[in-house]
Amino acid sequence: MLDTPIGPLQCGVNEPGEVVFINFVAGRGAKDLPGAVADPRRLQRLTIQLREFFDGSRTEFDLPLSPRGTEFQKQVWSVLRRIPFGSTRSYQEIATTIGRPAATRAVGAANGSNPIPIVVPCHRVIGSNGSLTGFGGGLPVKRWLLEHEAGIARLRF
Repeated sequence: MLDTPIGPLQCGVNEPGEVVFINFVAGRGAKDLPGAVADPRRLQRLTIQLREFFDGSRTEFDLPLSPRGTEFQKQVWSVLRRIPFGSTRSYQEIATTIGRPAATRAVGAANGSNPIPIVVPCHRVIGSNGSLTGFGGGLPVKRWLLEHEAGIARLRF
């Protein structure tokens, strides 16, 4: 369990040390994911990078990932990883980027089932009208993450 400014996060990696999930524990409790281990030594790289993200010294993650999902979900998650720090994209923009402009709802569902939030920045996806939409950690957490990144981006860029 990692204590963060947005609440405790439960993290899991597989045997080779690839990140398989980050879970918002507040209001949900911890979960088990088959094949994931919570070995502090294997989690050390993820823990360090998350702490750096929260203290403002990291804007990009450099971690091996192994999210479980469909090919479509993995395609969406890959696009999410390319959203620049401090920026946002709409579900429609993501759908267009993957060549499926009519798949806005499917993109929303894939975004919502992202098992590695923050590192795969699903919080950077917003409604076409600029509104904050659903987020696994709750809208206050999504707002905090976006404001955190925007503040750091203003200072750095």
